[in-house]
Amino acid sequence: MPAGARRDPALTVFAVLFACLAVSNFLKPFRLGGERTGFVFLGQRLTGTANAIVGPLFGLYLLIYAVSIWRMRRVALTMGWAYAAYVVVNLLLFNLRMPRPPGAGYLVFGIAYIAVAVGVSSGAAWALTKRKDALG
Repeated sequence: MPAGARRDPALTVFAVLFACLAVSNFLKPFRLGGERTGFVFLGQRLTGTANAIVGPLFGLYLLIYAVSIWRMRRVALTMGWAYAAYVVVNLLLFNLRMPRPPGAGYLVFGIAYIAVAVGVSSGAAWALTKRKDALG
């Protein structure tokens, strides 16, 4: 962490959340949750070799991002906005490409998932932007 820079509690939480998400992406190739656990890349759920490569690559990206937030590095700001943009594009493409199961439950879950995904990814980028002078 740069001299005199302190990470606020929100950024600490974001760093931990992205580290947990990185672990989740590292585990995607093992499909521990069944057939629906493949990594979703640009709206498409991956399987096989693509899942085994892309999931861990995104895990590595998120791990570097989490460490960059934790250490208050300037690169976290760029990584954060890039990831927030990716999340929005990925969610839009997923909702366009994938058929929606019937029922209100799926719709409610989908709306909540979108709110959390966009809120956390863009919230972290916004929090970093507010602290950009403290980033080294």
